[in-house]
Amino acid sequence: MTQQGVRWTADQVLALAPDAASREAAGRLATAGPWSEVGSTDGGTVWGVCRGGGGGPYRTVVDVADASGPACTCGCPSLRCPCKHALGLLLLWAGGDGAVPEGEPPAWAERWVTGRREDAEAAAGAETAETEAAETGAAGAGAAAGAAGDPSGSVPRTRDPVAARRRAERRAERITAGATELEQRLADLLRGGLAEVEQTGYAWWEETAARMVDAQAPGLASRVRELGSTASSGPDWPVRLLEECALLHLLDQGWLRRDRLPQDLAATVRTRVGLPTTADGPAVRDQWLILAQYDSVDARLTTRRVWLYGTETGRTALLLSYGAAGRAPELTLPVGLSLDAELSTYPGGGRRRAALGKRFAPPAPVEIRPKGVTPSQALARYGRALRDDPWLESVPVTLEQVVPVPDGDSWQLADASGETALPLTPAFGNRAGLWRLVALSGGVPVQVFGECGHRGFTPLTAWPAGPGQAVSLT
Repeated sequence: MTQQGVRWTADQVLALAPDAASREAAGRLATAGPWSEVGSTDGGTVWGVCRGGGGGPYRTVVDVADASGPACTCGCPSLRCPCKHALGLLLLWAGGDGAVPEGEPPAWAERWVTGRREDAEAAAGAETAETEAAETGAAGAGAAAGAAGDPSGSVPRTRDPVAARRRAERRAERITAGATELEQRLADLLRGGLAEVEQTGYAWWEETAARMVDAQAPGLASRVRELGSTASSGPDWPVRLLEECALLHLLDQGWLRRDRLPQDLAATVRTRVGLPTTADGPAVRDQWLILAQYDSVDARLTTRRVWLYGTETGRTALLLSYGAAGRAPELTLPVGLSLDAELSTYPGGGRRRAALGKRFAPPAPVEIRPKGVTPSQALARYGRALRDDPWLESVPVTLEQVVPVPDGDSWQLADASGETALPLTPAFGNRAGLWRLVALSGGVPVQVFGECGHRGFTPLTAWPAGPGQAVSLT
């Protein structure tokens, strides 16, 4: 909120919710009834006191104008962030009907906001001082080394590079042993025939995945578990299982022959088997449009994906953040706003994934939309991406001028001419987002951002045909 007095939409507020239960609970609190002492400032602070069902009332404050992202505090005992009270208060504020008037914040709200911003400034100052001290110390150490007769002027490091290299080599050896074993197991599986898979049960797959964990190859372990869930999973499961086995075999061979691969493809293979990487690309500053945000949850981890579009560079980037099982990740960005920030890319084919660096301003409204393509161009883009990363499930694509239309028991997005169309993924056909998309279109072509892959197209965000803000479909 760099523009004073601009309020978020309800969709942008609900994009902050850590889960569906929080969205539902926030909706019940988005009325004036439970609230008292509510107010807001042009600077982006919203506060109120909510009548709680337990030990309330709860004092709630939300700061939506901080460059590091929206933050909140609440007196309730919830571990979710933001909690239902903070979300409900923001929904009440987003309504813009005078229910949350502007005014001076009470002392308890002012203390929290002031303290938080002072802590952020102090942390930023400490980081700058530390960087400057490190640079000064390095220069001084180099000069001292030169004076002592060391022509290289090298600076002693606290981390032993030789030991680090040996650890990396030992892990590579373990992964190689694991990949070799996995190749043998796949060969035995296919030699016996896929018909025997139904008799082996899930235990065989889990035991194989555990062996890959022991080999320090979590990426291989994850793919093995996916194979186990594919077996006996519905019509044509042997075809899908064989396809996934082929991709896993290709990944094994890529690792075993990684020295012969092009640099970017070798980096992709290392990432796919589970080796950690760092964002080594140069920092790129842009006004990043927040295209979409959604979570995927398994028994061990909650993964949050945030898609960004550079309004000046035209680049699409992916931010990944993680939380423990049942806990939402900390990174939260409201869909439809833009973020003035720096991003650095990770290695690998396509270089879509990025790390969020310095933020220069809080998220703010923007009128720009991403450039769109036709359904046939989207498929061509996915095909080109597979050349750089054969294991890629999908690519981010914005479709221009498409209409959701039924196709038997499923749906598809057809271009305005009706000549080409993309089927929607089966999973999306069972979501409420489908009906939001249909209602937004009303038979008129709209712009849709989503992920295009071999299973079809998954819409994530849509824009109306005329002027209007982004509508999240997740």
